Amino acid sequence: MRKKIAVCGSNEVSSTHISDIAEKVGIEIAKKNGILVCGGLGGVMECASRGAKKYNGITVGILPDDNINAANQFIDICIPTSIGKIRNFFVVSVADAVIGISGSWGTLSELSLALNLNKPVIIIQNTGGVVDWFVNTPIGFAEHRYLVANDAYDAVRLAFSLIE
Repeated sequence: MRKKIAVCGSNEVSSTHISDIAEKVGIEIAKKNGILVCGGLGGVMECASRGAKKYNGITVGILPDDNINAANQFIDICIPTSIGKIRNFFVVSVADAVIGISGSWGTLSELSLALNLNKPVIIIQNTGGVVDWFVNTPIGFAEHRYLVANDAYDAVRLAFSLIE
């Protein structure tokens, strides 16, 4: 069965650096024949989905509302939920591993939920937002571990190695 990797990050991209990293994550997931799962909207989610589509990857967007037209243009399977931010639970619960890039409160909730569900979590350092908070404020609970990656390639490699 194909592995599902959730990509969590900001709905807006603040720099081309973040956009490039997210797109490269999508490319690497597709190269490994994985399925990219995300919140289906813009920003990091759209950049990662665009990358996956460059290599004919499959993308799944779990939307917070019932407006399928809100999904970014690179989503293959659109799942409208009408449950708002609670959809963050479904984004990470269906995934085999979770990659965090940049982000704010929504990303923080997704990463926290993933850790509580004992999903492998990989965060890409130096991408800003809550991800850098994770790097700079290590959480020492044995049951809540996450790995820090230096770049997109490293993050996807770690994700697949943890679930295979």
